[in-house]
Amino acid sequence: MNRQTLFFGSDDSMSNDRNDSRDGGDVLDPEDAPDGGDPDTNGTGGGRSGGTTGGRSVGASNDPSDQQADIDDLGSDVEIDAEIDEEAAEDHLLGGLQIDSTDDIEVPDRLVDQVIGQEHARDVVMKAAKQRRHVMMIGSPGTGKSMLAKAMSELLPKEELQDVLVYHNPDDGNNPKVRTVPAGKGEQIVEAHKEEARKRNQMRSFLMWIIIAVVLGYSLLVVSNILLGILAAGIIYLAFRYGSRGSDSMIPNLLVNNADEQSAPFEDATGAHAGALLGDVRHDPFQSGGMETPSHDRVEAGAIHKSNKGVLFVDEINTLDIRSQQKLMTAIQEGEFSITGQSERSSGAMVQTEPVPTDFIMIAAGNLDAMENMHPALRSRIKGYGYEVYMDDTIDDTPEMRRKYARFVAQEVAKDGRLPAFADEAIEELILEARRRAGRKGHLTLKLRNLGGLVRVSGDIARGEDADRVTRDHVLQAKGRSRSIEQQLADDYIERRKDYELQVADGFQVGRVNGLAVMGEDSGIMLPVMAEVTPSQGPGQVIATGQLQEMAEESVQNVSAIIKKFSDEDITEKDIHIQFIQTGQQGVDGDSASITVATAVISALEGMGVDQNLAMTGSLSVRGDVLPVGGVTHKIEAAAKSGCSRVIIPKANEQDVMIEEEYEEMIEIIPVSHISEVLDIALEGEPEKDSLVARLKSITGSALEKTGEGAGAGPTSPSPQ
Repeated sequence: MNRQTLFFGSDDSMSNDRNDSRDGGDVLDPEDAPDGGDPDTNGTGGGRSGGTTGGRSVGASNDPSDQQADIDDLGSDVEIDAEIDEEAAEDHLLGGLQIDSTDDIEVPDRLVDQVIGQEHARDVVMKAAKQRRHVMMIGSPGTGKSMLAKAMSELLPKEELQDVLVYHNPDDGNNPKVRTVPAGKGEQIVEAHKEEARKRNQMRSFLMWIIIAVVLGYSLLVVSNILLGILAAGIIYLAFRYGSRGSDSMIPNLLVNNADEQSAPFEDATGAHAGALLGDVRHDPFQSGGMETPSHDRVEAGAIHKSNKGVLFVDEINTLDIRSQQKLMTAIQEGEFSITGQSERSSGAMVQTEPVPTDFIMIAAGNLDAMENMHPALRSRIKGYGYEVYMDDTIDDTPEMRRKYARFVAQEVAKDGRLPAFADEAIEELILEARRRAGRKGHLTLKLRNLGGLVRVSGDIARGEDADRVTRDHVLQAKGRSRSIEQQLADDYIERRKDYELQVADGFQVGRVNGLAVMGEDSGIMLPVMAEVTPSQGPGQVIATGQLQEMAEESVQNVSAIIKKFSDEDITEKDIHIQFIQTGQQGVDGDSASITVATAVISALEGMGVDQNLAMTGSLSVRGDVLPVGGVTHKIEAAAKSGCSRVIIPKANEQDVMIEEEYEEMIEIIPVSHISEVLDIALEGEPEKDSLVARLKSITGSALEKTGEGAGAGPTSPSPQ
């Protein structure tokens, strides 16, 4: 199991005018070439090419307006063919769609019409498809990067697709010749060579058996030594068989075959090793005696060659080793790349073909960390000849988008092929879950792969019950069964604490506060924070334990600034110990434990108990303002599961709360904007507490009164901490 961290917070353009050196018309077989059949007569391969080079356009309309329409009709512009109640659309979970189930929603045939959301990325893909530009997509997993890449292959201006042939080089066997021909011609040429080879072999066999018969007859009738005749016949047989290998080597190797392709090729090279990406030459253990396989027959095309005239998609681009990235950069720049053996100890390393065309569009993708380990020159090539785009995690919750989410459910059902139709109530529950997973009020999540997983689990449950349709109850069951590993761990932690009485949910305790954290992306957990003040043996210091990572350590330092300013006592002779309980090896990151730490320390300094029926989360500025954090919904639910009846959250996060119905009656949510409000709610002892809160307000000068219009409106932050 991977270690999980507990988060308390959580131009010059590419040349398009280099025409391919290949003729778009009929291709002469090398046997018929006037100069003796040199396969290199027409050059060694195509360079970078943009636009149509003439000849047959596979699967494409020759009308430019039709091609323009294909691109402009990309996914998000495709409307749902169903009755819509426009008056009720704003408040209706299905955006006004009048349907009974997903059977009433027509699923588009083209992949490009199934794209949902990602408006900015959609516009970039449209431009890149029109102009043949490279694209780098960065964003969270499951947000549609690979789907947009496939959509782009369908939108590319239709090219003259090509077959690539590799021929034996009689002058240098280790330098095979390369030839490109229009798609479909490659098979014809190879078949013609095979037919000629069969005819030659038949003639050789006929001649061989005649000679063997003559030798045997002569040895039996004239020499009267049949043993000598058999020996001579065997030598003749081997000689003919050895000589026939030369004619077999004249058959070219069809390296790339696009005979059956009706659109631009799409190659997914995610995680490909060097040979699969760049091409390879197979090892041949027989290197002498006429037993070896001709070098051109051992050549294998890589993804960069198969994607010629199409799209090469590489997800997690940073996982490619540096040498592969360098060679990929060369293929992008030059538009052609020779194939050689990737293993230095293999016989294939001695073979290097002439350059093979690599006129592809590069779609690189990855998470935010992908840019750190990506070769800077490769990124420069992509950016210099294309676009960079960040994939959104959420999108505005509008009636139009909710209708598209309903279509998304229908698409997932159609794609799986084994699921019952989803009733309208089941689709509504999925849209509610999309809101919840967005973590922002008025937004829907765009992590559609995870949502699609929930669709499939719901369908499997319904199918297991032999239900005709998937209902809301099936979706609710699926939400429980499809919990993430982190959520299962968090629930297990909560149950263990109950067994061992490690969880306190009533009374008051000095220096102990129930903090809230998230594991992974969708799992909340309650972790206590304890503080103790002791005499110092030297200069006073703040000591925090619990596998704190950098951001958590910085948050403790920020809290210590408030404590030093707040305390009337001289703490230079005291040590303040802060312990994050039961974090284990996972460690603690983020700064949303700031108000938890501050409350625990102030409680320990003043000797005031903290309400153990209360949990809290929030970041803290050095002035005492409570700042927004991430994962508030999951943290609130974790507090409810742990038995707490109240929870403190930042005022700025109030709009982000979307807890399940079962928890709404279990817990009271208290939004705050300043540490003084936190202490007022959490600490016991009215006279002492009132004096403490008043003193803290006078020191920080930033507290807002909790009464009156707009009270408690905390500071804003461009992103949750």
